[in-house]
Amino acid sequence: MHNSTPNGPVIPGWRLIVSDTGRYWAIRNRAFPRVALRAGVEPAVDADTFEEVQAAVAEQEEKARVAVEGVSS
Repeated sequence: MHNSTPNGPVIPGWRLIVSDTGRYWAIRNRAFPRVALRAGVEPAVDADTFEEVQAAVAEQEEKARVAVEGVSS
């Protein structure tokens, strides 16, 4: 596995890793709030393509946003 190159695809706030087989992994740079983790938000996701891992990251960020807003309400 290797980190994506500076000229490669980027997901802000997430570390992107591409395996030797071409599978993408994204790991969040900063921890999600505890309430988000308790709601089932995942700080690491993987997928076969960059577009799929990007969508998985967006899904986790949205779940975290909803969890945090639920506490704030």
